Amino acid sequence: MKKKLSILVNDLDSGGAERVISILLDMLNSRYDITLYMMHNIIFYDIPKDIKVVVINGSKLEDSGVIKLLKLPLLAWRYKRLNQNSAVSLSFLSRSNYINIFAKLFGMKGKVVVSERAMPSLQYNNSLQGYINRFLIKTLYKRADIVFANSKGNAVDLINNFKIEDVKVIYNIFNIDRIVNLSNRYALLDNSRFNFITIGRLDEGKNHQLLIKAIKEIDANLYIIGDGVLREELESLIKELNLEDRVFLLGKHKNPYKYISKADCFLFASKREGFPNVLVEALACRLPVISTDCQSGPREILAPESDVNFQLREIVEVANYGILVPINSKEKMVEAMEVIKNSQKLRDSYKEKSLKRAMEFNKEIIIDEFIKIID
Repeated sequence: MKKKLSILVNDLDSGGAERVISILLDMLNSRYDITLYMMHNIIFYDIPKDIKVVVINGSKLEDSGVIKLLKLPLLAWRYKRLNQNSAVSLSFLSRSNYINIFAKLFGMKGKVVVSERAMPSLQYNNSLQGYINRFLIKTLYKRADIVFANSKGNAVDLINNFKIEDVKVIYNIFNIDRIVNLSNRYALLDNSRFNFITIGRLDEGKNHQLLIKAIKEIDANLYIIGDGVLREELESLIKELNLEDRVFLLGKHKNPYKYISKADCFLFASKREGFPNVLVEALACRLPVISTDCQSGPREILAPESDVNFQLREIVEVANYGILVPINSKEKMVEAMEVIKNSQKLRDSYKEKSLKRAMEFNKEIIIDEFIKIID
């Protein structure tokens, strides 16, 4: 008889953690009896048709942060009642992690495993809601049976700032062959100019404003894949800078790789990250990468031989697998963009080794780490 495994997440919309879950469901389906529990019935990614999906009633997308916090005990109680016989309950993202641990405190049987996907000391600011989230992480996570982070930077944050003593690290999992296959599909970009491309939710943390302002100073195009709350604001900025013919908001796409592979360089301006999937996906598409050196993720991917605790402040770093720049520096982002645009030799050097680096995160390598914590 297969071991019963529950996977708990807010929903399967188009995010990094959600993509990881879709791959896990596919790879673990034959080994375990899996039920996917969600608060919202949103499934953007493909999952196996025989996976059982259960929506926990009581949560609304339009709920404010305060309402979401107040509903945690109710949702945890309902999850505990629905999830009676699982040997392991694995959750992703802070809110689902809280619910998972509360359910254990309410008497839910089985091993509780929680996964931290972002650096909480940066994700949660000094607002009341931020304070409550930091308190919950510090108080609840130590009650889980296993806590794992998706990067060394995240693990260090949990250990140093939240006093979680034992944090394992399991990098995000990728189906590299699928990415390469999808990248070969047809897509058309304007090749009359050098083409930069980026992917990410249109929100404050991803900092697309910086990229739009930077492209103003370079004779090149910028393609932005993703959607979010700042779309209208970004459209206004593009119009204000007279960049309508050089900056293009493409929205969400199930296959962004066909666009990435046709560009000349991938850009990433995020202020904070856990483990940015898009950097590995860009490497899999054999694209040179320029990324901000935010505290967790990019350095581990692009400069794995360096100190994870180091962070750029004033210079551009031409690292082994990509270029790193300080966060929030338009000047240094422009400098790096000029370097990559003007050096065919550097672009070719990155392209030669990018796929090899991406393969280090391939599903056959990472899946064993998930099986270890489940078993």
